[in-house]
Amino acid sequence: MYDFHIIKGGVTAPLGFDAAGIRVPIREDNKRKPDLAAIYCRERAIVAGAFTTNVVKAAPVLWDMEIVKKGYARIIVANSGIANAATGKEGYNDMIKIIKSISEVWDIPEEEILVASTGVIGERLPVDRIIKKLPALKKKLGRDIKETYAKAIMTTDTFPKTAAVSLDIDEHIVTIGGVAKGAGMIHPNLATMLAFFTTDVNITKEMLDIAIKRVVEHSFNSITVDGDTSTNDTVLIMSSNMAGNRIIDKEDERFEKFYKALEFVAQDLAKKIVKDGEGATKLITIIVEGLKSYEDAKKIAVSIAKSNLVKTAFFGNDPNWGRILAAAGSAGVDFDPNKIEILLNDIPIVQDGITSEYFEESIVKNEMKKKEVTLVVNFHNGPVSSTVWTCDMTYDYIKINASYRT
Repeated sequence: MYDFHIIKGGVTAPLGFDAAGIRVPIREDNKRKPDLAAIYCRERAIVAGAFTTNVVKAAPVLWDMEIVKKGYARIIVANSGIANAATGKEGYNDMIKIIKSISEVWDIPEEEILVASTGVIGERLPVDRIIKKLPALKKKLGRDIKETYAKAIMTTDTFPKTAAVSLDIDEHIVTIGGVAKGAGMIHPNLATMLAFFTTDVNITKEMLDIAIKRVVEHSFNSITVDGDTSTNDTVLIMSSNMAGNRIIDKEDERFEKFYKALEFVAQDLAKKIVKDGEGATKLITIIVEGLKSYEDAKKIAVSIAKSNLVKTAFFGNDPNWGRILAAAGSAGVDFDPNKIEILLNDIPIVQDGITSEYFEESIVKNEMKKKEVTLVVNFHNGPVSSTVWTCDMTYDYIKINASYRT
């Protein structure tokens, strides 16, 4: 089915990478969970990334944006618990102190250090506690089969999210690994999420930039949990260039093969984020078909996916397709309502804009009770489609976010 193999190992699967997680603690009430992670490349890696479009950007986002422009990195150090956002010059200076200490502990230049934070906005990092733990974090670096690095970046997540694949390019094994966190404040244009990829493919910085920008559009920018975007959203990819394949320096068949494998890893992580949406009970795949442009298809898919009325209907297993139609109509895209066809898990519920003759409410309700549901909305007005993933909205979402800081 795939032109690659799904493997274990996460970000340490590719050649040249080690990882670890450790408890600082970042927040004093954290008694058990690791909350500081490192992903380390034994050689200087090329790096690419994508970041939040929120005007309010956290200190680590501002730093990483500049490092990514330069194109090289050796390490990503990330923390959970405190976002280091909306902390002013003091927060930025806190980050610089930590970066200087990372540079000393690992003996690498500051301009090859990437940092990331996630957690409560408006609070400052415990700089001294973090710096004190850096030598122990370095000592723990390795294959990390317990995935402590993945657990260390979790906030309201209920499980760690990792993935890895291997493929053949030029008769050399190329490997891609990834890790992500996120459960709330998730919406296109990135979200309150962190995602880090490692690979050993031999590729140019220019091609890595193209790959990560395209893959973000079709993964992390195609999910929504609650319609909110955050201040710390960061996607980074490092390549050790150790696989031995001929360098990928153009968008040829070898690039597409690598890209498809990277897209699989990213979409796997993105869907895990949605499955772990705060309070969520099901993963909903929304496929919008039959439009003339990708932009129009994406707008409608997102409009349906972020509709609280649609999401609560899925929670209640209520096949109220009028909410789907209304959400599509509010997307700002012109279409003929009389051509719309809607299927839920392949069951026709709307044909030619009205209730399908095959619609039986009891059968559809049973399908909606499943952990994974696929909704297809076809406009029969073009060849283009878009896929977006979302989840239902439950009572628990309110409970979690009403007491996030307490």
